[in-house]
Amino acid sequence: MNIHEYQAKDLMASYGLPTAKGIVAVSPEVARAAAQKIGGDLWVVKAQVHAGGRGKGGGVKIAKSPDEVRELASEIIGMQLVTHQTGPQGKKVSKIYVEEGSSIERELYLSLLVDRASSRISFIASTQGGMDIEKVAVDTPDKIISIDVDPASGISGFHGRQIAFALGLSGEAFKQCIKLVAGLYKLFLEKDAALIEINPLVVTGDGNLLILDAKMNFDDNALYRHKDIMELRDIDEEEPTEVEAASFDLNYVKLDGNIGCMVNGAGLAMGTMDIIKLEGAAPANFLDVGGGATKEQVFNAFKIILSDPNVEGILVNIFGGIMRCDIIAQGIVEAAKGMDIKVPLVVRLEGTNVALGKQILKDSGLAIIPADDLGDAAKKVVAAVKA
Repeated sequence: MNIHEYQAKDLMASYGLPTAKGIVAVSPEVARAAAQKIGGDLWVVKAQVHAGGRGKGGGVKIAKSPDEVRELASEIIGMQLVTHQTGPQGKKVSKIYVEEGSSIERELYLSLLVDRASSRISFIASTQGGMDIEKVAVDTPDKIISIDVDPASGISGFHGRQIAFALGLSGEAFKQCIKLVAGLYKLFLEKDAALIEINPLVVTGDGNLLILDAKMNFDDNALYRHKDIMELRDIDEEEPTEVEAASFDLNYVKLDGNIGCMVNGAGLAMGTMDIIKLEGAAPANFLDVGGGATKEQVFNAFKIILSDPNVEGILVNIFGGIMRCDIIAQGIVEAAKGMDIKVPLVVRLEGTNVALGKQILKDSGLAIIPADDLGDAAKKVVAAVKA
């Protein structure tokens, strides 16, 4: 689950980490009042969307008076912000963050993530802050360092010093970096985060560290024990069909292809998507109905798949281990009759009660294309769509 910049900074501030004063606003007048409350003579007006690259898309601007804050807020609120992370469709901005201006001496990069290779929390640091870290990794990989933390011994001052040296810090900023690293690790661990990214982390004109931009996301599987984090969820920032699918206990991710997929099991779903690509088409979604899907879930899965106007064909790939193929077949038939499916529908069933399941499909009188195996299914659905 992702959260907004202002929410991430509130969390960081609660752990004693250095953030600038800022106030979230949903209207130009509220933004102007926020600037007056913050004080000073320079403010930054930032679009709040779940995407990076906001500055390049026109979503981050500098104001030198409360009236200018109001003018910029009126331009940004309601705009369709397009960045390299939103895709060409962009994201609508419904709120902004008004933050006090800062004197910037240097821009650095610091993040924490779960390194699946080492099964540890890893710090990533670079002196090339404020830039696309992916580009830095490709062009100048020597500018990036990675430090793993052994979960048995935990975080220590050594890690903070190692990162401070790598970032070329000295004096007060060096000491603050040690405290910052310890605080970030504590926050990451206690809130079951999946990613904390600070870009840039800046050294101010007076030699202090300041978190200028922050991104956080969390492990969905651990949210049940963090009601405070759940309350930060912004459903308006999520794909509507994905929100709807979650309400039916379906694991659905919208993609850009033309072949709708309904599969039981994440691994099998990924294999199905791969073989569709191998046959020259592209999956329109990832959809895992789980190991014990009901007829109602199958019906709702079809409804969600067909809500995507890009879908030109559907491939159902079910392996009946816990799930019975006859139950799935009944759900497919009911859905096909209830929704008048007009795109090619290819079904591959295998496992428990497979013979009964295939017979149900055959006796339905519907134009369902049966497949013997996954390769056969992919070939048939791609051929049917091209035809």
